[in-house]
Amino acid sequence: MAAFTGALTTTLPTAPLLHSDSISSSSSPSSAFSKVCKRTASLSCSSSTSSTASTSSSSTGQPNGCDDCTRNTKSTQKFSYSRASPSVRWPHLKLTDSYPSPHTQFTPPLTTHVVQDSPDSDSEGKEEEDLNLGSVGSLDTNDETQQVLGRHSKTKAKKMTKLALKRAKDWRERVKLFTDRILGLKPDEFVADVLDDRKVQMTPTDFCFVVKWVGQSSWQRALEVYEWLNLRHWYSPNARMLATILAVLGKASQEALAVEIFTRAEPGIGNTVQVYNAMMGVYARNGRFNKVQELLNLMRERGCEPDLVSLNTLINARLRSGAMVPNLAIDLLNEVRRSGLRPDIITYNTLISGCSRESNLEEAVKVYNDMEAHNCQPDLWTYNAMISVYGRCGESSEAERLFKELESKGFFPDAVTYNSLLYAFARELDIEKVRDIGEDMMKMGFGKDEMTYNTIIHMYGKQGQHDLAFQLYRDMKMLGRTPDAVTYTVLIDSLGKANKITEAANVMSEMLDSGVKPTLRTYSALMCAYAKAGKQVEAQETFDCMVKSGIRPDHLAYSVILDIFLKVNETKKAITLYQEMLHDGFKLDHALYGFMLRVLGRENKLEVIERVIRDMEKVGGMNPQVISSILVKGECYDHAAKMLRLAITSGYELDRESLLSIVSSYSSCGRHSEACELLEFLREHAPGSNQLITEALVVIQCKAHRFDAALVEYSNTRGFHSFSRSSTMYEILIQGCEENELFGEASQVYSDMRLYGVEPSEHLYQIMVLIYCKMGFPETAHLLIDQAEMKGIFFDNVNIYVNVIEVYGKLKLWQKAESLVGSLRQRCKAVDRKVWNALIQAYAASGCYERARVIFNTMMRDGPSPTIDSVNGLLQALIADGRLDELYVLIQELQDMGLKISKSSILLMLEAFAREGNIFEVKKIYHGMKAAGYFPNMDCFRIMIKLLCRGKRVRDVEAMVYEMEEAGFKPDLSIWNSMLKLYAGIKDFKKTVKVYQQIQEAVLQPDDDTYNTLIIMYCRDCRPEEGLSLMQEMRRQGLEPKLDTYKSLISAFGKQKLLDQAEELFEELRSNGCKLDRSFYHTMMKMFRNSGNHAKAEMLFTMMKEAGIEPNFATMHLLMVSYGSSGQPQEAEKVLDNLKVTGLDLDTLPYSSVIGAYLKNGDYNIGIQKLNEMKEVGLEPDHRIWTCFIRAASLSQHKSEAIILLNALRDAGFDLPIRLVTEKPESLILEVDHCLEKLEPLEDNAAFNFVNALEDLLWAYELRATASWVFQLAVKRGIYNNDVFRVADKDWAADFRKLSAGSALVGLTLWLDQMQDASLEGYPESPKSVVLITGTSEYNMVSLNSTLKACLWEMGSPFLPCKTRSGLLVAKAHSLRMWLKDSPFCLDLELKDAPALPESNSMQLIDGCFLRRGLVPAFKEITERLGLVRPKKFARLALLSDEKREKVIQSDIEGRKEKLEKMKENDNPRRVSRIKKLRKRKYVRPSTLSNTKQIVSGQKALK
Repeated sequence: MAAFTGALTTTLPTAPLLHSDSISSSSSPSSAFSKVCKRTASLSCSSSTSSTASTSSSSTGQPNGCDDCTRNTKSTQKFSYSRASPSVRWPHLKLTDSYPSPHTQFTPPLTTHVVQDSPDSDSEGKEEEDLNLGSVGSLDTNDETQQVLGRHSKTKAKKMTKLALKRAKDWRERVKLFTDRILGLKPDEFVADVLDDRKVQMTPTDFCFVVKWVGQSSWQRALEVYEWLNLRHWYSPNARMLATILAVLGKASQEALAVEIFTRAEPGIGNTVQVYNAMMGVYARNGRFNKVQELLNLMRERGCEPDLVSLNTLINARLRSGAMVPNLAIDLLNEVRRSGLRPDIITYNTLISGCSRESNLEEAVKVYNDMEAHNCQPDLWTYNAMISVYGRCGESSEAERLFKELESKGFFPDAVTYNSLLYAFARELDIEKVRDIGEDMMKMGFGKDEMTYNTIIHMYGKQGQHDLAFQLYRDMKMLGRTPDAVTYTVLIDSLGKANKITEAANVMSEMLDSGVKPTLRTYSALMCAYAKAGKQVEAQETFDCMVKSGIRPDHLAYSVILDIFLKVNETKKAITLYQEMLHDGFKLDHALYGFMLRVLGRENKLEVIERVIRDMEKVGGMNPQVISSILVKGECYDHAAKMLRLAITSGYELDRESLLSIVSSYSSCGRHSEACELLEFLREHAPGSNQLITEALVVIQCKAHRFDAALVEYSNTRGFHSFSRSSTMYEILIQGCEENELFGEASQVYSDMRLYGVEPSEHLYQIMVLIYCKMGFPETAHLLIDQAEMKGIFFDNVNIYVNVIEVYGKLKLWQKAESLVGSLRQRCKAVDRKVWNALIQAYAASGCYERARVIFNTMMRDGPSPTIDSVNGLLQALIADGRLDELYVLIQELQDMGLKISKSSILLMLEAFAREGNIFEVKKIYHGMKAAGYFPNMDCFRIMIKLLCRGKRVRDVEAMVYEMEEAGFKPDLSIWNSMLKLYAGIKDFKKTVKVYQQIQEAVLQPDDDTYNTLIIMYCRDCRPEEGLSLMQEMRRQGLEPKLDTYKSLISAFGKQKLLDQAEELFEELRSNGCKLDRSFYHTMMKMFRNSGNHAKAEMLFTMMKEAGIEPNFATMHLLMVSYGSSGQPQEAEKVLDNLKVTGLDLDTLPYSSVIGAYLKNGDYNIGIQKLNEMKEVGLEPDHRIWTCFIRAASLSQHKSEAIILLNALRDAGFDLPIRLVTEKPESLILEVDHCLEKLEPLEDNAAFNFVNALEDLLWAYELRATASWVFQLAVKRGIYNNDVFRVADKDWAADFRKLSAGSALVGLTLWLDQMQDASLEGYPESPKSVVLITGTSEYNMVSLNSTLKACLWEMGSPFLPCKTRSGLLVAKAHSLRMWLKDSPFCLDLELKDAPALPESNSMQLIDGCFLRRGLVPAFKEITERLGLVRPKKFARLALLSDEKREKVIQSDIEGRKEKLEKMKENDNPRRVSRIKKLRKRKYVRPSTLSNTKQIVSGQKALK
């Protein structure tokens, strides 16, 4: 029996309490609590005066998941009988508490409701009955040798013979008759009355069954039957009767009575295996393994050999006595076999049931496999026990598999089976599966019992579905099921953890009202609830009530109240309770010791701390090392250091964590010297402590915020592998790296940590995941998560996963983010909303709208419900995918789903359309947002204003700024900068300066963007000096201008011929070491080229090479153009020759520069010669060469020169220009269109330049109809913009910028012709003013602005230069329409070809103006003598003859002089100023004024 003698005898640990949820109650917690206390007190008083012994039985198993609750029975009145009273029969035992009076009133016994303590408790109870009484029925008793009951009477009928009586088949009726009569007795009636009135003949075996059946309902009546039979001596004492009454008393937990009866039994009767088995069963029920073992030894000493029932009982006692050690079940089975017996099904069922109580799946599986290996077929109890243990261990699938297996093997599941399976799924909170099992259970005819209800109530309590839990509680009472202590305890505990204290107290009241006595677990649940809610007084009173009711506190109850005393700083009460706790044999756990010491330390109770330390050492049996670690947790660092020294000198190993904590405490208090002293002591007395000292130094420095020194110390020693496997130092270092944003160093420390085999903690895993996310390494962070999960570490902080998914999204690695979420879905039943939103955002970053929509639909279907972030993620997915047109469809779908579109979603759409520059949609969304009641915020105004500024919507911008100020917002610097760029872009320089003044008035500090914009504005306004002064101010503010700003200043100075300033800026950049690109040198070269300083242009060429910038073709081309424009084609040819020497593959660009230089210089023959040379080297003329020759032909003085140039092109293989001039041009339309089609895809705007040159040629030689259809072909091909001119409803405008002079004149004539038709027909309607944009730049040294003004001035048009912007001509629409209708110049605007080419060019280039040759003398005379005159006056003067024009001009000059003299004579400043003011006033109609007054008065009334 070595396996049994070595078994543990300690009791099982108490499981934690369980939860349900609340019921509604209007009573306050205090009133409810007082009611509970009163009821508890009354119950305790009544129980103290009761005459009965306790009939409640308890178990260490779990009540269908409620493993913390014990069983309880209602208190009942008991009968009184002199021989049945233990105080009468055994006076020396002094059992008056159980039977205080021999004349207690007898009442009918109430049905005692017992809650089964585990899903398999029914089967376990049956097994115990078989263990203890199974052999009683099979006991070979010789009824023939026993006396017949009663005496023979001659007056009565002859009795049945013993054999006949034994063979009678109506024994059950006989037994039932007596049982019913006995149980039906009133309290004042006695069993003797029934037994004396024998109406049927009974055998001793029948009386055994009577005792057994009566004992199932009332052990007192069964004992009375047994005692009466003994008193009357109606039969000889036998083992069966003795075993029967022992079994009855054992089930009733009346161990003392059973021991007394067994002790006083005659040796001849009691010395049988059945009696020993029955007595061992009494001990086994209470887990008294030692007593069972002693009885077994006694049995063997008396020569009674134990049978299988004896060993099964011993096994049951061992399993109930304490926790199972590994392989205990198999050792017990082997012990049975060593005894020469073969384990039967009861043996296996007992072992599996014990495993189920402790949730020991491993041992249960071993027993089950052993059973199958030894061909012992499982029965229903076996399956019930296995299903229970699988369910308790979270293996619901295996439990369900066994359930199906038992059905397939012909067993019919009972209520225990269903309850066990239901508990398995309830434990996993699988509501649907629990509901299905319950329905199947009802279909099979099993009603829901208390166990079923308790299980489901517990499940709902854990889920927080308190309403459902209490609905079940009410249904349970309605259906006649009586809630027991388990039910009430679960509800109270659930409410307590839900912080519903009032409702918990009300449940306790209901429990007392129903007559159910609270158990230890019930009181503990209520105390924990009060403690959690901070109601320390109520918790203490509950504890007092529990003690008064006679319930002895356990470790949990003591710990809760002690924790409360410590939290409210009632140290005296805490110390008293602590002493009581030790006296009762309970020890504090380490955490509570630490808390108590921390409180004592705060109150400086050093003597008490010393006493507690002695208790830990003597009572608790702790060694100095453990005590030191507890003292560290209690923040008693001085005592901890003392105990640490003692532990080291006593030979204990150094506790790393304790040392680091002590040293950290010293360091935080600035006690560095004491820390060093402790370290020196450890170095002397603790072998191998150098690594700890190093770690401690690192920790000290980190705590002292000397992080750099800590890193240095770590770096100096990490190469020697001198660190231990503690994670504390690494965690502190990594946390410091994170706080100081030293992510690379943190990664290195973590790598060292893993290299040395140190296992990270959960907190460190989280820190490293966040660090790698910040570093942009989500794959590494994901790997850490996988490693943590492989080690069983699962992060409760969902933000860890969200950060990884977000970084994946930013890097557009949505597939990996998807895999992370997939693993989360496999592990968790419900994925957090933040995770779904992060995945949607990851999809959105890559434009995966369909995938994001799938996640959104999943959230709508399965939960959690989408939020604003979910909706915004969908919108961002569409935006990132460029599907802005589908945004409105999505918004409509979301609204149909019942989702409200938030302001952030609207702003998201608005910003998306703003980025696309779609002003129409942005304005529509903006107005819709205001209509929906969302007022614009600062971001909205900023987006709107920036967009409108980019679109150059001046009026809209100004209106938006006004609306913004009305809403109470002030424009910030970014808005002002946008407005600066707007006004600078449209060259409204006055408003630009005004905006800058507003910035200064708003006391805003201009940034580099502000200054750069202003400087560029001054450059565009040809005021580079002011721009330079602003740059100097910008530098004084500590801001550095952009290189583009320098470039603009240099270019502006160059245009103003201020070469010194430009050159000074350029040299400043070079001297400051700025890396200038090629464009700077090109700008300077253009400037020197235009100024004719070609030497400096060549010098720049050398400087470029010195700066490491290799000149490219553009540079060479620029240099050659410079030479060509300066009239030095030979120098340009030298550059070309240098290019040839380099061996580079040359194209036609450098040749075109040289040829163009010769042609501009009038050296046509040399130009043709260079063309032939180019052909000789294998280069075919292309569009560049064609354009050079055609442009030169358009500027040639005579037709013959133009024909020579065009023939040269023909000889080179391109005859289209000469054919256009000499043949019928209408037949060449298709060829011209085909040529343009070929030129379109070529670079350098080949088609555009070609058409410009061709238009100049056709206009110059009066082929203007041909020029017209060529122009229209260019528009059709998209070479010219479609809206180069337009005549639409209230939109008459033209934009001829970048067109050549000939193209612009063609376009102007066509536009005037269309406007004339509209004026005559009245449609399309004209705007108030018509704008013609000419631009200010020159195209091939031709000013388009000057050319068009000269043409329009000659025609006497109403177009005038714009006063605010240069490069614009504006005409009032009414004047323009009148002029188009009445002017003789507009009688025939149709473009026609001359019947023959003129001998001379009809146009002449003079001072950048492409003029009609006949107008040149008049143009020179008028502009030189009168300056700029109005168009009509210019037209009249131009039409006059030279003599008349001379007279008119002279007369005009004299009239101006006379007018000036009169003004000087009549000079009156006041009168002049009054006239000016009157001129400035606007005329306002009276009706308009009255309407204005009405509007103003209406607005005041509304306010």
